[in-house]
Amino acid sequence: MQKLIRETIEGQRVLILGFGREGKSTLRMIEKVGGYQSLAVADQKPLQIDPLFYPEDMEVIYGETYQDYLNEFDVVFKSPGIVLKQDPGEYTCRIVSQTELFLKRFGKQTVGITGTKGKSTVTTLLHHILCKAGKKAILAGNIGIPVFDIVDQIGEETPVVLELSCHQLEYASVSPHTAVLLNLYEEHLDHYKTLERYIAAKQNIYANQKAGDTLFCNEENLPGKPVLGLEGETACRKCQGEVISVGLDSSSARIQINGCRVTCENHVFQIPEEEISLVGQHNYFDIGVVYGICREIFRIPDEEFSQALKTYKPLPHRMEYVGTIDGVRYYDDSISTICETTIQALSSIPKVDAVLIGGMDRGIDYGPLEEYLSSSQVKFIILMAETGKRIYQEIMEKNTGFRKKERLIRRETLEEAVAYAKEVCHPGSCCVLSPAAASYGIFRNFEERGDVFKKLVKE
Repeated sequence: MQKLIRETIEGQRVLILGFGREGKSTLRMIEKVGGYQSLAVADQKPLQIDPLFYPEDMEVIYGETYQDYLNEFDVVFKSPGIVLKQDPGEYTCRIVSQTELFLKRFGKQTVGITGTKGKSTVTTLLHHILCKAGKKAILAGNIGIPVFDIVDQIGEETPVVLELSCHQLEYASVSPHTAVLLNLYEEHLDHYKTLERYIAAKQNIYANQKAGDTLFCNEENLPGKPVLGLEGETACRKCQGEVISVGLDSSSARIQINGCRVTCENHVFQIPEEEISLVGQHNYFDIGVVYGICREIFRIPDEEFSQALKTYKPLPHRMEYVGTIDGVRYYDDSISTICETTIQALSSIPKVDAVLIGGMDRGIDYGPLEEYLSSSQVKFIILMAETGKRIYQEIMEKNTGFRKKERLIRRETLEEAVAYAKEVCHPGSCCVLSPAAASYGIFRNFEERGDVFKKLVKE
């Protein structure tokens, strides 16, 4: 890996674009490899550079114009999430990323996992089961571990389980040997502007695969099949690898999840639902995907898989049980930023008296959620912040058929919403934070939002 990076930066003027967790990881690697002509970092925010840890002659660029200097460099390491002002091909510099270089070196031994929702659960569950089976797998990627930080731990046979976001895949020209596409929903339109661009970024997980590679794919999003109503080249990108379809309540997919039964090539695995921490059909789908990978790629016996599955602990803020207060069970589903995941949460948790919905408005269509809420038995629909206000107005002004509109309660903040829920929820019922919206502008991230919710519940 270091050889590839050295070849990339040898004698070059190098810029690190974005100085968050991955940018700092890139700087550490570049300093370790050496050989560059000059080095700079650029970020929109002012940077605190400690000369004890960073080279004295490193240039620092910050402010609103931080992207105006890219063509003054030969190689630019772009961090995920930064929206370039132009297409990469319009710059005279070469734009690369950690993900791109990592997959060039270790793609053959990498399982890359993406999807609008569920990728962190699938990534950590697969890693957990591989390790329990003695495979000594390495976990990295969008889960919070930059890939440059793990390269020294990887041997030639080490499996790498890599969570990949749309931002990491956006300009990728390399795909992992084993790719996983869990699902595609309307998301991140504030970044991509169009659904076509978002879908194209996600499909890069398999778009550059070759014969001999494998794609595990939700049968709703198979290559060559229309996606979210879109036709044409974006929706129908082909895959050169072997495609293994995975379907929930399916009779046609190669891997079928029906209730607690996972059928893979006529072999049935029974999910031990009473002995595991994951609940709900969407989590059973994730288990089915991981089961298929473990069976088809790593040849892990059912008994080993089942025992490892029983010891897996779900990640925080994903339908996480917070506790029972005054007889009311509280759940933190702060990870939910789209309609579909809120619907899944409400479908999986029984006797929901109150659901807390709302956050930053990214322009997604809330029609499916509004339709679901109309027919649901939820007694108090507490709507917060920008999206809560928008949903409230849409239902009040346009949705004349919405059942029992008096269930809609407007509260501006999470604190106010929790306080109201505590007043109205009855013993034996549940209260769920499942916002169907982003946290940005209100909280740093969904983790902070979930932590605040749990604190408020327990106060």
